[in-house]
Amino acid sequence: MAIPSFSVEGQHVLISGGCGGIGSAFARAFLANGASVTVTDLHPPAQALLDAGARFELLDVTSDDAVNALAAKIDRLNVVIHCAGKLIRWEEHKPEVFRQIVDIHLFGNVRLAAAFRPHLKASRGCLINIASMFSYFGAAHVPAYAAAKTGVVGLTRSLALAYVEDGIRVNAIAPGWIETEISRPGRENPEFNARLMQRLPEKRWAQPDELAGTAIFLASPASALINGVTIPVDGGYSIA
Repeated sequence: MAIPSFSVEGQHVLISGGCGGIGSAFARAFLANGASVTVTDLHPPAQALLDAGARFELLDVTSDDAVNALAAKIDRLNVVIHCAGKLIRWEEHKPEVFRQIVDIHLFGNVRLAAAFRPHLKASRGCLINIASMFSYFGAAHVPAYAAAKTGVVGLTRSLALAYVEDGIRVNAIAPGWIETEISRPGRENPEFNARLMQRLPEKRWAQPDELAGTAIFLASPASALINGVTIPVDGGYSIA
């Protein structure tokens, strides 16, 4: 009987939004496990990530031309992770802001998937999308973000079916309450934070690095039979 391999050594991984809290945590984890990593964002990463071996490409995921141009520059790729994202609390009820947020999270996901499908077909690689707890719960303050992340779950299922003929697996990770810059307003709101701690079994915010193991697993041969699923990594929030 073959022993499952959890190795990602030698893989080339592309991470959009790779300079943010979750994206950079993923980059560090893949680098530490022997992969080569290209991070993309609207601004350069911390010098420490470059010193660790990450390559950087400037990329606006809302631009068809920019995404296609990057795809033309890259010869080999095993994994694409779409981490790029933002939210604008209470402003997303405005149609123009709603459109902007959905473009980044959902259309950006489709752009990357379409542009890099040939690369992933050649390597029989995988696409890892980033969903959210708001894929499953309402969010009055960020309706566009919640709608887009709900769409990511459906997109993951649909692309998994569409891409299986190319040997490409498509899965998603749904982070819970992670200590990043995007979550800082919630952490600094005593009332919100108290409600959250009542529900979280471990009574704490998680660190971005705690998501990375799931990404490594989904990119490894050990997850060969996992396709089209969204894995909650939320410290038990969704079952409490």
